[in-house]
Amino acid sequence: MASTPGPLTNWPWKKLGNFKYLVLAPWVIHSTYSFMTKDETERDVGNFLTFPFLLFRMLHSQIWISLARYQTAKSKHRIVHKGIEFEQVDRERNWDDQIILNGLLYYIVPIFYSKAARLPVWRWDGVILIMLLHAGPVEFLYYWLHRALHHHFLYSRYHSHHHSSIVTEPITSVIHPFAEHLLYFSLFSIPLVATMITGTISGGALAAYLTYIDFMNYMGHCNFELVPKRLFHIFPFLKYLMYTPSFHSLHHTKFRTNYSLFMPIYDYMYGTMDDTSDTLYETSLEGKTETPHVVHLTHLTTLESIYHLRPGFASLASGPYAPNWYLWILWPVTYASMLFTWISGSIFTVERNMLNELKMQIWAIPRYSFQGEELNGNGELYVKKHPKLKIRLVDGSSLVVAVVLNSIPQGTTQVLLRGKPASKIVYAIASSLCQRGVQVVVTSKDDIEKLKLRLPKELWSNLVVSSSYTQKVWLVDDAVMTREEQKRAPKGTHFIPFSQFSPKKLRSNDCVYYHTPAMAIPKALENVHSCENWLPRRVMSARRIAGIIHALEGWEEHECGDNMLIDVQKIWVAALRHGFLPLPLSHI
Repeated sequence: MASTPGPLTNWPWKKLGNFKYLVLAPWVIHSTYSFMTKDETERDVGNFLTFPFLLFRMLHSQIWISLARYQTAKSKHRIVHKGIEFEQVDRERNWDDQIILNGLLYYIVPIFYSKAARLPVWRWDGVILIMLLHAGPVEFLYYWLHRALHHHFLYSRYHSHHHSSIVTEPITSVIHPFAEHLLYFSLFSIPLVATMITGTISGGALAAYLTYIDFMNYMGHCNFELVPKRLFHIFPFLKYLMYTPSFHSLHHTKFRTNYSLFMPIYDYMYGTMDDTSDTLYETSLEGKTETPHVVHLTHLTTLESIYHLRPGFASLASGPYAPNWYLWILWPVTYASMLFTWISGSIFTVERNMLNELKMQIWAIPRYSFQGEELNGNGELYVKKHPKLKIRLVDGSSLVVAVVLNSIPQGTTQVLLRGKPASKIVYAIASSLCQRGVQVVVTSKDDIEKLKLRLPKELWSNLVVSSSYTQKVWLVDDAVMTREEQKRAPKGTHFIPFSQFSPKKLRSNDCVYYHTPAMAIPKALENVHSCENWLPRRVMSARRIAGIIHALEGWEEHECGDNMLIDVQKIWVAALRHGFLPLPLSHI
């Protein structure tokens, strides 16, 4: 929202929320019905293809979103070396409003202007006319309109909304108040209206022109330099006719330079060309390779989880993972992605973060959770194979235990432990609780015998076998606890998971369910605008935090395999000292 919003700031269908696409439904139905029922000689193919073209524009937008997010996570050619936050993602969530507006106009105009109906596929004279009118009147008028929008009166009421994004994403290009979009559409309509009046318009030219506008808009806001230098060496005059991402990025960081639409010639002509444009282009194109201090390895969970990755759907990635029924429409893409991950063995970077001077990245392994687990003995095989390994492997189990122990309500004297007793996390939890004098209840004699093999005899008195399920605090592994057991829990039971997956909430109306082991992250942690699996915003899993703490503290030992090598209390205190905080019950 602009600092002092002016008239026509909001889009007419804002209150419809996700149902805003319904405004197109009558027109789509009408065009389809007309095409199916009219004689072949009377059909308007262009009108019928309007909806598929709108879908193509949305796909074009999504491709740029995914490409830019992937490149800014891994590429050395970033322009602005800062991150974006959830506030920007929320502000730019309505990037598709302009496509809906365009679609309505494409449907309505032919009804009132016959020359816009039943267009030929292609006309070269119309294409040339569009090119000339865009390079002339459109670019010229846009330049001066853009400068006018930077006058404090219009800037505070409208254009400041767009400039709220210093670090741009492709869709930043279309984030404007409704009134501003009306001005832009009127401006871009000049070539199209001219071809309609002269009778040279064609459906192909119209589609090509709009695709060109989308392409250049998205390219200019993608925050990584991709225009090759050789192009300007072969065609030196092109520097006046085509901008680059770094050229427009300066407009978002300095505000009073580089006003041009796509052709910098008008900035050269009127003296508003930023003096550092060429230098920034050179340095961005050359780039700077960064070596991360911490790498967190992750993998896909369910089939639909690929859409929740940061390079996937921005709106989904910015919220906790939850199944969405409408994703079934994309099942061909979903299953094709699964096949691709199975064939491909390449790890890819999905996110880049900073905590003060500590550089972090998330690498995704192209495998789903059901395609195999624990293939490397929790990292222990790597350590054995490479005893002089300089990289420290951290599975985060010590902080997991610390978070679980500190999540147990004060005054608890007895807990039910449902997990695999051979697990080092289960053993560490049981050992810590027994030392505190808390009774640890397990449901089978076999489980208690396995725990006794690892616990000292003086702690055995606090191990209890019972199948009464009367305890009010359950420490659970979702893969071990059954639905029937969960149903038997007394009212008000606290379910505290220590596994990576949360149990299904069968008793959410009368029991308390905690998140998987996690902590709230400090404000200093930058470029966080996606959620980690099913965790809330700015909450990070304990396993991931453990690697960060390991690096911040400079610890030299590995934490992997079956042994708990990091003291639980030691890593808990270190996490708090570096600004990571336990989740309040209201956050769960």
